[in-house]
Amino acid sequence: MKKIVFINFISFLFLCGCCNPPLKKQMKSPVDYVNPYMGNISHLLVPTYPTVHLPNSMLRVYPERSDYTSDCITGLPIAVTSHRGSSAFNISPVSGTPSDLPAVLQYTYDNEKISPYRYSVYLDEENIEVDYAPSHQSGLYTIGFENESTNQLIINTRNGKLNPTSTGGIGGYQLIGNGPTTIYIYLESKQPVKNIEELAVPKNRRNNAYVLTFDSKQINLRYGISFISVEQAKKNLKREINTYDVNEIASIGRDKWNEALSKIEVVSDCEDTKTVFYTSLYRVYERMINISEDGKYYSATDQQVHEDNGIPFYTDDWIWDTYRAAHPLRILIESEMETNMIQSYIRMAQQSPDGWMPTFPEITGDSHRMNGNHAVAVIWDAYCKGLRGFDLEAAYKACKSALTEKSFLPWTKTPNTEIDVFYHEKGYFPALKENEKEYIREANSFEKRQSVAVTLGTCYDHWCLSQIAKELKQEEDYKYFLKCSYNYRNLYNAQTGFFHPKDIKGNFIMPFDYRFSGGQGARDYYDENNAYTYRWDVPHNPADLIQLTGSSENFVNYLNGTFRESLGKSKFDFYAQLPDQTGNVGQFSMANEPSFHIPYLYNYAGEPWMTQKRIRTLLNEWYRNDLMGVPGDEDGGGMSAFVVFSSMGFYPVTPGSSTYNIGSPVFSNIKIKLSNGNIFEIVAQNCSAENKYIQSAVLNGVDWDKPWFSHEDIINGGKLVLVMDNKANKNWASSLENVPPSAEPMH
Repeated sequence: MKKIVFINFISFLFLCGCCNPPLKKQMKSPVDYVNPYMGNISHLLVPTYPTVHLPNSMLRVYPERSDYTSDCITGLPIAVTSHRGSSAFNISPVSGTPSDLPAVLQYTYDNEKISPYRYSVYLDEENIEVDYAPSHQSGLYTIGFENESTNQLIINTRNGKLNPTSTGGIGGYQLIGNGPTTIYIYLESKQPVKNIEELAVPKNRRNNAYVLTFDSKQINLRYGISFISVEQAKKNLKREINTYDVNEIASIGRDKWNEALSKIEVVSDCEDTKTVFYTSLYRVYERMINISEDGKYYSATDQQVHEDNGIPFYTDDWIWDTYRAAHPLRILIESEMETNMIQSYIRMAQQSPDGWMPTFPEITGDSHRMNGNHAVAVIWDAYCKGLRGFDLEAAYKACKSALTEKSFLPWTKTPNTEIDVFYHEKGYFPALKENEKEYIREANSFEKRQSVAVTLGTCYDHWCLSQIAKELKQEEDYKYFLKCSYNYRNLYNAQTGFFHPKDIKGNFIMPFDYRFSGGQGARDYYDENNAYTYRWDVPHNPADLIQLTGSSENFVNYLNGTFRESLGKSKFDFYAQLPDQTGNVGQFSMANEPSFHIPYLYNYAGEPWMTQKRIRTLLNEWYRNDLMGVPGDEDGGGMSAFVVFSSMGFYPVTPGSSTYNIGSPVFSNIKIKLSNGNIFEIVAQNCSAENKYIQSAVLNGVDWDKPWFSHEDIINGGKLVLVMDNKANKNWASSLENVPPSAEPMH
C-alpha cells in the first residue's frame, strides 16, 4: 500500500466579505454563483456535500472523504446511490505498474475545483490530474499521469461483481445495502486496454476489482449506470455520451444548470448574497431524482421493472424534510416535474402490498424515517394550487390508508398498535413517564414515541386529508378528519402555553422541563427539538393557536420568548442532548425544519414588522458564503428552499393552503419564471441590508395592506412592489382583519 502523508491543500474557500458591485466585465450566469463548498464544514452534525450532477438526475458524485477538512480522498467516485449515501463502485488510478495493490487507494490531493457540472483534482503525491463531467445517467473521466507511459486503473465494486466485456470494457453490478436493489455499470476507455486482470480481494469474493493496464499517459474513461441491467447501463451511456471530451460534456451540463437556475432572476450589488441564493437553489435540484431509463424504471417497492408510460419515475425523497418548502418551490417553477413526483408517490403506493403512501421513498424503498405521513401535504398543496395530471382519488385512498391503518410510531412501518388505537379513540399519542419501561414492542428503542411531535404532525396531516376529502365530496370523511386536525388541543397546557405530553390516563407528565425533558433529542415527547419548537407546530391553524394562548399579544410574547429564552445549560451540555437543535437564537433553532415557519407567525398576530426583522436577521446570521455557511443538516433541498423563499420575500407557512406569507426580500428585484410561462416580479425599492422594513406595498396595481397573498394572485403573472426603509412601519398590514388564513372551524 502506498504511504500517505499529510499535505496542505487549496480548495474553493469563499470568504463572505464586503458586498461590492461586480465589475461590468465580470458578467456571470446563474451557475457561476453556485458554491458547492458552502456548508461543507458542519456546525455539529452532517455537512453539505459538493455534489456534481445535472438537475434531478440519477447520476450524482462527490469526493469520497470523511469530512471536508480531510486531506485524503478514497479513489474516484462513480455514483452516489442516495442523498448523503456512500458511493457505489470506485476508480483508483495507479502510476506505473506496482505490485501488491489494494482494491481502493487513498490519495492526498490539491487544487480541487468543483462546480455543479464539473469536478477536477490533482492527486499530488501521485502526480495525477483528474477531470470529470456528468450527464444524466453517465459520466466521463480524463485521467492524466505525469511520468509513466504504462499506468493502471483499479475498478472496484464493494458488494458485487465485475466482468470484462468482449469489447474490452467492464460490466457489473453492486448491491445497495443488503439488496435486492442493484446498481449496474458499463465502462469503456478511449485507449486500448493492454491487460485486464482480476485483483485478489480476500474474505469477500462478492467484493471484487479488476486492474486495467494501459500504455498511455492519459486515460479517457466513460461509463453508464442503471438500476435495471448492465445492458441498460450501456444504452444509457451510448444515448448520452459519444465523446471523450470532458469540456464538451461539461458545457452541456453548464447549459442545463443555467436553464434551471435562471428560472429565478435576482438583482443585487452583493455578490455573496447572490451566491448564497443560487447555491441554495442548486441544492433544491438535488432531489428527487428521475430514474426512468428509456421508458422503464426499477421500483424497489415491489422489486420489479415497470414501463413508465411516458411519465418519468422519481424517488429519493425525505418528505418530512422537503414538504415544507422544497415541494412548494417546485410547484412554482417546475410544476410538471412536481406532478410527475406525485405520480411516482401514487405508483409506489399501488405497488406496495399494503397500499400505503410512502414517507421516505428511496432507491431501496420506503425507509419510513422520522414521523408523520406528510406526502398528503405535498399532494394537497399541489392540487390546491392548480396542479393536475395525477389521480387525486387514488392519492386519497393511499393517504387515508396510511393515516388510519399504519402505526404512527416513528421510524417504523407496521400496522396499528394498541397506542395507535388509543390515539384514534382519545385524540392524542400517549406518553410514558420518565424512566417508565416501554411495553410496545414495535417502538424504536432510540427514536422512542415522540408523543407530542406525533400528535401535532398527525393533526396537520389530517387537515390536509380533510381538504382532499372535501374536494372529492366525501362529506363524512371531511368532517371526521377536520375534527381530528384539532387534536392538538388535547395536549395544550393552558397554564404554561406549551404542548405538554400526557400519559395514558390523561394526566400531564410531571415534573416537566420544556427545554430538557424527553431524553436524547427530547425524543420521548418531541423529536430532535424541544418543546419550544413544537409550541408552534400547528401550521394549518395559527388562528386557533392564538386563541389558545388567549390573545394576539400573548402569542407575540410567546414568540419573542422563543427567540430570547437562554439555552439553560452550557453549549456543551445543551448540544450533547439536542445536537439537531443548532443554529440557535435563544431556543429557536434555525437548523431544523420544524422551525422554518416560526419567524413568519408574527404575521398572524398583527406584527408583520417583526417577521421582517427576524427573517433578515436569521438569513444574515446563519446563511453565508463560506464553508460553515449552513447552520444544520441540509436534507436534500429542505433547508435551502427556505433560503430561496425567504430571500425572495415570501414563504409557504402552510403547504396545503394556497397562500404565502410576506417577509422581507434581500434583493431589489426578483423575477420568477413560473411554470406556465408567466412572470411574477417582486420590486423592493430602496432595498439594502439596513432597509429591511416594508413601508407600503402594491400588488398587481392595487394598494396592498396584507402580510400575505394567494397563489391565485401570482400564478397568471403579476408584480409586487414594496417600498423599504430602515425603520419599521408598524402600521403596515397590522390589522387583525387582514392576517393570513387558517383552517376552518370544525363543523
